[in-house]
Amino acid sequence: MIYLSVIFLLFATHNVAWSNTINSPYESEKDSIKTAKKKGKKEKDNIRRGWTFGALPSVAYDADLGFQYGALANVYFFGDGSIYPEYYHSFYVEAAYTTKNYGIFRFFYDSKYLIPNHRLSIDLTYLPDAMCDFYGYNGYSSVYNDSWVNSKKYTTETGYKSRAFYKFQRDILRFSADIQGKLGWKFYWNAGVGVLGYSVNHVNIDFLNKGKKTDKKLPNIDGLYDKYVLWGIIPENESRGGWHPYIHGGITFDSRDKQQNPRKGIFTDFFLTYNAAFGKQKEFNNLKLNFTFRHYVPIYQDYIIFAYRAGVQLTTSGKSPFYLNSYMNNLFMQRVLYEGLGGGNSLRGILRNRILSNGFGFANAEFRFKICKFKIKKENFYIGLNPFVDMGIVLQPYELNESDIRNNIAITDPTFDINTLNEYFNFDKKLIYQPHLSGGIGLKIAMNENFILSIDWAMPFNKQDGAKMSNFYIKIGYMF
Repeated sequence: MIYLSVIFLLFATHNVAWSNTINSPYESEKDSIKTAKKKGKKEKDNIRRGWTFGALPSVAYDADLGFQYGALANVYFFGDGSIYPEYYHSFYVEAAYTTKNYGIFRFFYDSKYLIPNHRLSIDLTYLPDAMCDFYGYNGYSSVYNDSWVNSKKYTTETGYKSRAFYKFQRDILRFSADIQGKLGWKFYWNAGVGVLGYSVNHVNIDFLNKGKKTDKKLPNIDGLYDKYVLWGIIPENESRGGWHPYIHGGITFDSRDKQQNPRKGIFTDFFLTYNAAFGKQKEFNNLKLNFTFRHYVPIYQDYIIFAYRAGVQLTTSGKSPFYLNSYMNNLFMQRVLYEGLGGGNSLRGILRNRILSNGFGFANAEFRFKICKFKIKKENFYIGLNPFVDMGIVLQPYELNESDIRNNIAITDPTFDINTLNEYFNFDKKLIYQPHLSGGIGLKIAMNENFILSIDWAMPFNKQDGAKMSNFYIKIGYMF
């Protein structure tokens, strides 16, 4: 099924280019002629000009989210091609849903030329998620029991509870507007505003069971999220989500030769994000610090590249609600959701949101091989492979006090068998800072250097991060 989806995506691609002979509105005719003369005929033939439109059925797969179906479109304006593979304007629209009840409804605009000498991006996204992952706090401090959710391998007699046990309902509405300007040389300043609206609740079992046969219905039991709320680990004022306007600002250094799959260069950013909260949630005003370093090292021309990324997100002041701690702050919303740690957007092969803490660190390293390059009509394609290793670690843990938890359970949940508490928590503090590791390999199919279909397979090194071997992710673009 996965491979059929990939083939379908490739042959369903439709591209139309308009006004290939027009001059860019940002460059004079004299400059355009001068630029064209500098390019060889072969190179000039490979350059895209004018408007390019790409439309695809949004058919994808994610080990955590299931099969995705919908539609997406991307419109690029390359002008006279003098800055190709960079573009003057990009418009991206997507509407899709997955078999695990996760939705994507998104509009994204990106340009370095709408405001001269500045980059502007605008994002409006709605992400309903009926089965969002929740595995508890502090990574390995929270025990993962595969038998509780794996109905294909276990029965209720051998430990199965519900595939929704480690889930909760989470809907996100996001708006962001970010701008970047140049300071000098390769340094840039960044600023942005936005709002994050979270609606959080327990899994709606009746909704998920609607229309299903009796033997396929989910049992109506409390999940881990429900127990955290009942036991007071998640306070009432953060258990249903909230609205959080934010502002952020920082500095970026960017020496990459291009934006998508750079051949060489460094990209690093340092920024602060202030998240506001009001009313009953006013205690959740907080300030977060982010630092990321990416390095792209050419090994052989642009055919072999070593790329790695390392970063941290820390809560420097205030208190952050649990649902915001799985949101990775970013200066530019190029992906649908920067989420972690764990899953296809941060630690491939590891359970989505497996590492939930007040602050974390992460690293990704991969070799990027271009196996072949070819053309279909006027479009430039390449096929690549990239073996990779991902790592994440807790840096600022939640305070999980065993005696307090036991006392709260005795008061709020007297029927709970306290002798089974070790099935939920491991209070060995040494485990908190143990790294979570995974590895795998990816296949990339790229069109015009900007539209990149990505198929990754990965597996965790520790079964506490997921017991499945079939962790596939089919997405658009490189992860970094």
